[in-house]
Amino acid sequence: MLITAAIVTGLGLGSMYGLLALGFYITYSVSSTVNFSQGSSMMLGAVLAYAFVVTWGWYPPLGILTALVLCGVYGLAVERFAVRPFVRRDSNAWLMATVAVGILVDNIVLFTFGKEPRRFPSPLADMPVSIADVGVYPLQLVIPVVGLALAAALHVLSRRTKYGKALLAVVQNPDAARLMGINVSGAIAASFAISTIFAGIAGILIAPLFNVNSDMGTLFGIKAFAVAILGGITSAWGVMLAGLVFGIVEALVTVLFGSVYTQIVMFALIIVALALMPNGLLGRAGVKKV
Repeated sequence: MLITAAIVTGLGLGSMYGLLALGFYITYSVSSTVNFSQGSSMMLGAVLAYAFVVTWGWYPPLGILTALVLCGVYGLAVERFAVRPFVRRDSNAWLMATVAVGILVDNIVLFTFGKEPRRFPSPLADMPVSIADVGVYPLQLVIPVVGLALAAALHVLSRRTKYGKALLAVVQNPDAARLMGINVSGAIAASFAISTIFAGIAGILIAPLFNVNSDMGTLFGIKAFAVAILGGITSAWGVMLAGLVFGIVEALVTVLFGSVYTQIVMFALIIVALALMPNGLLGRAGVKKV
């Protein structure tokens, strides 16, 4: 019974990691850059939704939609002020800049929202249902469905639509993409907005199962980046699959060995997995031009 409960919990956690990691996949696929403040984007989505819905009493769908829109605006700001200026100068300083933005946002929320964890009420996380004699919150079943649906949508968008192929063309050859009439800067900015919206969705979905606080996204963001690398950051399906596997293994380790050993075992397994599969589960080795 404990194993079954751990697997269900792991699916929910893994889907959340996958959603965050899909954000890394989107920006990397379009611009070969990533947003290392992705964990802060997740926290921002949860905190904004809590403020709108719980604190100010907005109609929940309106509050959640507004929170996601603001997450997208945050992504646009990160790309415009913390990534684009450095990329234009062929500098990798955007790595540290995005980390700094995340720390800045975390601390702003800490001073405005407070450091005390707060519960985000949800009808999907109030009353557990019994599945195979295991109590499961409906939200734990909704999260994997949402994650897989978004991964499928991304796959279809990038591989089957004209707009998706245009986005992929941006990273392959920006100059040729411009000649074809593609707004390269706009495409990259859009990828950052979408990535932070995905992170906001993850934060809002997980908030009722965990407490909302200013540093809730820090460790989740680190794990999500590990998931993106493990899955093969060039594959949406690989990233989502890696998230599910990571979440299930993490939950099993916690149940079998205790939470004290969870991070030790998981990050040790990450090192081993990357040594055995340097391109991730479904990733492909980059082509080097000579």
